[in-house]
Amino acid sequence: MAKICMVGTGYVGLVSGACFADFGHEVRCVDIDEDRIAALEAGRMPFYEPGLDQLVVRNRRAGHLSFTTSLAEGMRGADVVMIAVQTPSGERGEADLSYVLSVAQQIGELLQPDDYKVVVTKSTVPVGTSRKVAATIQAHAPEGASFDVASNPEFLREGSAIEDFVRPDRVVIGVETPRSEEIMRELYRPLFLLETPLLVCDIPTSELIKYASNAFLAVKISYINELADLCEQTGADVSQVSRGMGMDKRIGPKFLHAGLGFGGSCLPKDTRAIVNIAREAGVKLPLVDAAIDTNRQRVERAMDKVKRLVGDLRGKRVALLGLAFKPNTDDVREAPALGLVEKLRKAGASVVGCDPQAEESFRRMVPDMEFAEDAMACAKDADAVLLVTEWNPYRTLDIDRLKAVMKTPVFVDCRNVYDRRRMEAAGFRYDCFGR
Repeated sequence: MAKICMVGTGYVGLVSGACFADFGHEVRCVDIDEDRIAALEAGRMPFYEPGLDQLVVRNRRAGHLSFTTSLAEGMRGADVVMIAVQTPSGERGEADLSYVLSVAQQIGELLQPDDYKVVVTKSTVPVGTSRKVAATIQAHAPEGASFDVASNPEFLREGSAIEDFVRPDRVVIGVETPRSEEIMRELYRPLFLLETPLLVCDIPTSELIKYASNAFLAVKISYINELADLCEQTGADVSQVSRGMGMDKRIGPKFLHAGLGFGGSCLPKDTRAIVNIAREAGVKLPLVDAAIDTNRQRVERAMDKVKRLVGDLRGKRVALLGLAFKPNTDDVREAPALGLVEKLRKAGASVVGCDPQAEESFRRMVPDMEFAEDAMACAKDADAVLLVTEWNPYRTLDIDRLKAVMKTPVFVDCRNVYDRRRMEAAGFRYDCFGR
């Protein structure tokens, strides 16, 4: 059993900390936000992730997981200190490392001469960050302090993060010394029985793998969205095109779903960051640039469909079903719904939205937004309904009842959930992406 200090209780830090605790390690999660720590100690989660609340409560009761606002307390006796603080995008898409390096400075100041720790970057950081972390720690550490740095990127999908952690496709560890490798391997020993692939590599390679993976997924999403536009002009069905492509084992079926594109806290930020990393290295990444541009256009494509079916939007009421960037999360960061609200209002429409989990998060972003309790209340007297996030309750709507409560039966299916023939037979003016 290892002792872990997890710095940061955001999405990555809290999920990782709780899962490591469930492996049997002793984990102390540290955060400077006193209200957040108090809420966690009371069993209240700062964000929605299925199963996380039960995991946290169970491991707190078992004595494997604790919370504190004191980094000194968190580091006391720890074998590993993981940095899992935010790395927001700067003006040019670069990752802001100020939080990471601030933590590194504090770690250096708190190191003891007779102690050894592995300091791990768990946050998604540019190539070379671990060197900066090591230099910062060294500059503030007492003489004789002993530590190694390591890189251990996370690959958690919001909505299925716990499953991703305990049954991952792979674990990536970047290390420089045998001692740090041995300790990092021990953290993931419970996964050995599952024969989880473990990739041990140098630190720069580990740092780049996360960005490379997310950028590739973004390219894949934008590619199928470009094909959806082509399908609309040629009479092909993008759903069947995606299925045919996905049957090829070299391609695979995941991330081949046409619609509003990608959002959330990872793909938009990481694609911008890898482009900036490349720019600073004197390298061009035109494929990733194109994927970013294509993704920006998806909301405008949805607007074109609404305008074609509704006409002039001035004075019209538009309902958005789903506000989170994907189902099973309350995350609205760079969610397509934000762009839709802005563009619909600019066109003169009033907008009402609903979401099973993301209303509070969306309200913080759009304080004057009107919200409804459920899909039918949201669609009441609407001139158009847009299915924005494919939550399960919105995948099985009573379409006859939906039509009855609407002012005008216009339905724009931004996630290709419903069958066109069925919707049109029910009396809807219907459109979707690529079918």
